Amino acid sequence: MSKIKLLLDVVNDMRSLAGSIQAVCEAMADSDSDPKEAPNTKTEKANEPDISLEKVRMVLAEKSQLGFTAEVRGIIGKYGADKLSAVDKAYYADILKDAEVLGNG
Repeated sequence: MSKIKLLLDVVNDMRSLAGSIQAVCEAMADSDSDPKEAPNTKTEKANEPDISLEKVRMVLAEKSQLGFTAEVRGIIGKYGADKLSAVDKAYYADILKDAEVLGNG
């Protein structure tokens, strides 16, 4: 593999990590900013299967940090995209299910 290709892969990984860190920070800020609304959002999530991009990004970032970067890319590719933000929101629950088995098998 060429050095340029390796450097480009590193740049892509760094961008992905930066996005993941941002998603974690935003999730933490959201949970800290309004603790009174936390019970309501849990009941809403039980009724609605809406999963946020940030949650999916956070889970995939954790798996990537555990050494499953190639598998995470494979999961995203499975849903017809080269990056998570290009995946249709309807597949987020399936992506989380796919990511759940990483490291458990």
